[in-house]
Amino acid sequence: MRWRGERESDNVEDRRGVSISRGMKAGGIGGLGLVALVVVGMFLGVDPSTMLQIVQNVQPPSVSTTDQGVRPAANDDGRKFVAVVLAETEDVWNDAFRNGGGTYQELKLVLFSGAVESECGMTESAVGPFYCPADQKVYLDLAFFGELHSRFGASGDFAQAYVIAHEVGHHVQTLLGITEKVTKLQSRASASDRNRLSVMVELQADCLSGMWAHHAQKSRNILEAGDIEEGLNAASAVGDDRIQKRNQGYVVPDGFTHGTSAQRVNWV
Repeated sequence: MRWRGERESDNVEDRRGVSISRGMKAGGIGGLGLVALVVVGMFLGVDPSTMLQIVQNVQPPSVSTTDQGVRPAANDDGRKFVAVVLAETEDVWNDAFRNGGGTYQELKLVLFSGAVESECGMTESAVGPFYCPADQKVYLDLAFFGELHSRFGASGDFAQAYVIAHEVGHHVQTLLGITEKVTKLQSRASASDRNRLSVMVELQADCLSGMWAHHAQKSRNILEAGDIEEGLNAASAVGDDRIQKRNQGYVVPDGFTHGTSAQRVNWV
């Protein structure tokens, strides 16, 4: 992917190296947190009920945070790459919304390490990259890209760009009112229907990531040989069927929340 020397977004918030104090919590999370858990864009196929359990068992951070003095330099490659990809998504979606008579509201992308506090609650890195509709921010621990390669067998810079573009896709859904509509439907749906709606949301976000890639390539020629294969391989690697098969040895279609490998590739 051609990204070096390209424009970097100013909407990257770097919280790496910041330690957050946490403790056990007596109560649960609020309504906004519950809403956010339904549509959070995760690539590890974590069931929303598992996330809810994680968030309910941790306390919000103390008023002050501690800078551990290990924050990477602002110009490190990882941050620069994320900033360039985010800028590419901003260019594409600003144009798309403007052509449709609307205005795109740019999001913030938060880099963190270990754990992070958002309007969706406290979240550990194990959850993977996610979008929080309550504060309209994407949260990313760069260590996930290493896991994407080592655990899922998906490597390459365009595979990483796909991850970011997918999460930005969830932001587009929020701006268009799709997130709110799906959340209302899920609130009165059965467990299987809630999962089916979740799959629809995730596959649409995959489609939006593919739309970004198409328009970015058309206007700025960002792709190099093998990039499309990298992106599709990443989409396939995080399919529910492959994740379930690897984690538990068998597949439970009723438990899908993100779609099968074939579905994710098709929608991208």
